[in-house]
Amino acid sequence: PYPCEYRYAAKSMHMTHRWLKRCCDHVDKSASLYSHSQSLFPIVQGSVYKDLRKESAEVIASFNREGNAIGGLSVGEPVEDMYEMADLVCSILPKEKPRYLMGVGTTANILECISLGVDMFDCVMPTRNARNGMLFTSEGIINIRNEKWKEDFSAIDENGSCFVDTQYSKAYLRHLFVGKEMLGAQIATLHNLSFYLWLVKTARERIINGEFFAWKKIMVEKISRRL
Repeated sequence: PYPCEYRYAAKSMHMTHRWLKRCCDHVDKSASLYSHSQSLFPIVQGSVYKDLRKESAEVIASFNREGNAIGGLSVGEPVEDMYEMADLVCSILPKEKPRYLMGVGTTANILECISLGVDMFDCVMPTRNARNGMLFTSEGIINIRNEKWKEDFSAIDENGSCFVDTQYSKAYLRHLFVGKEMLGAQIATLHNLSFYLWLVKTARERIINGEFFAWKKIMVEKISRRL
């Protein structure tokens, strides 16, 4: 959890490392399931303490598994601390193997962490927030329950890549949420997932073209706005 005392974080980290050794031994001597090998991603821990994160990243990297995970962030710490720890850990973990940041995050969090060296993410935010009426769009964040959308018959997101983005209006989607119709949550979920997928796909294209950092700066400002 955050916050936690240094001794607690250190004890937990060392326990994680002991578990990892046992886990790797078990996986390596076990037969593959369903004719497929399994990938094991060890998890870096250490809370927001730099020396613990450094030690854990070095231990995790020494196991030489298929990829590596960064855990224990996005648990309530200030976002600046999350970025600082992610930056530190990514500077240690091998660049040729995927680095997976667990439980992150907002669209802005994802772009910022990509810039620090993170390759993979998972988070409930696009679906959970969608069910509560929060939409992540190309122009900013929308709370579709707000009164201001009651008579706004423009598309949910004119720049969207999913059919729901232009097929349904903000006013109609708000009507569904106010009426507690399940279709509202379904439409919002499809939109948010589609937007997240578009965002990381475009980030990859911009990285390949050498345009990522300039594009990221503009996008973070746009998609972080509350509309």
